[in-house]
Amino acid sequence: MSSLLEQAHKAANQSPQQAVELYSSVLFAEKAENVSAVDRETALLSLAVLFERMQDAAALTKLINDSQSYLATVSKAKSSKLIRTLVDRFNGIQGGLQAQIGTCKSMLEWAKSENREYLRQSLETRLVSLYLDSRMYTEALALTSRLLSELKKLDDRMQLVEVHLLESRVYMALKNLPKSRAALTSARTAANSIYTPPPLQAQLDLQSGTLHSEEGDFKTAYSYFFETMEGLNVYANPKTTNGNAESSTSLTALEAQGASSAANYEEQQLRAFAYMILCKIMTQQPDDITSLFATGKTAAKFRDQQVVAALQAVAKAQKQRSLADFEKALSEFRNELQSDELIRNHLTALYDTLMEQNLVRLIEPYSRVEITHVAKLIGLPIGVVENKLSQMILDKVFFGVLDQGNGCLVIFPEPKHDQIYETTLDTIKSLSNVVESLYIKAASL
Repeated sequence: MSSLLEQAHKAANQSPQQAVELYSSVLFAEKAENVSAVDRETALLSLAVLFERMQDAAALTKLINDSQSYLATVSKAKSSKLIRTLVDRFNGIQGGLQAQIGTCKSMLEWAKSENREYLRQSLETRLVSLYLDSRMYTEALALTSRLLSELKKLDDRMQLVEVHLLESRVYMALKNLPKSRAALTSARTAANSIYTPPPLQAQLDLQSGTLHSEEGDFKTAYSYFFETMEGLNVYANPKTTNGNAESSTSLTALEAQGASSAANYEEQQLRAFAYMILCKIMTQQPDDITSLFATGKTAAKFRDQQVVAALQAVAKAQKQRSLADFEKALSEFRNELQSDELIRNHLTALYDTLMEQNLVRLIEPYSRVEITHVAKLIGLPIGVVENKLSQMILDKVFFGVLDQGNGCLVIFPEPKHDQIYETTLDTIKSLSNVVESLYIKAASL
């Protein structure tokens, strides 16, 4: 049967359909006793990788469902690992999230029917993550609550850490920062009592940094993002133990078992590094960004990434206090700057702050100025400038009114705070206390 596998590996690139047939003949052989367990496992994982490359979510779903009879014959630990690997194959299929959720639910039912509690809890944890990705927050919180109750009774602290971390991310997505921080604290408490693998520790650090940045503490957030990037360095750059790339059999099995994990870890590293640059921008330190590339090989390899180039363009615009350059960067790198929610939210706030600073600087010499003139100087549409000026007046950034009849902005000097009213009220209060005390003394006579 190993010869069939070799033929399938060779046909995988030139003739995928032929490779599918060869792999299937090994996996679903009528006389299973003639096929080794290793060959069947290799065929199963190779089929999953092939369907991922073909972007065929339906075929991958059918493969997982059809392989249930085979999975029932292997050990529980092995089958659990295989199922998690197969479900994760959907990650590389564009638009395969709903199929992944459906497959995960069907395998959950199979795990329940086979009384495999550990596999069920593991799949439910994965399902929470999928619910989070698909913005099904109500379902995610309901499943999280039930899972936490079970895991606390079993004292499974490793999985407790994962579920608490997912709970924190769900509350973060719902903008409920207090509950998100409470869930993260619970995750860290559970993690402190066990050995936490570096990838999981990196996720905890990344979530901590995200929370601190949402609360405006960018210096602390920067340190957490740095720890995330460095903690994943070994996993994002694995050392190759076998230099023979010609062995397609071992290469396919390795890939099927999660060789793409290195790419996922590198993606997390890039995300953390982008957040580090964002922290420097938000703390008004754009000059420090250049020195970040000298922090080690990890940072240097991201120099040519698009998201890094986008944030560097934003930092340059911030340094020059140029709204035109800021808008140019947002337009040129729209996908890179808009796809990440944290970067998008903070850059929106930074844009508003930069616009306020420019408007205050422009209107400072005037007591009365035409709105069209201000819009021309700042290079923005009149409607945008007018709305921003009205918001600044309401926020008491400066004192004035919009004379819309004449299309002008009238600016008032900042009113001086008169202490006479407060002093008068304090005097009246003191007199009232004196009269009260005299009344009490007179009543006691």
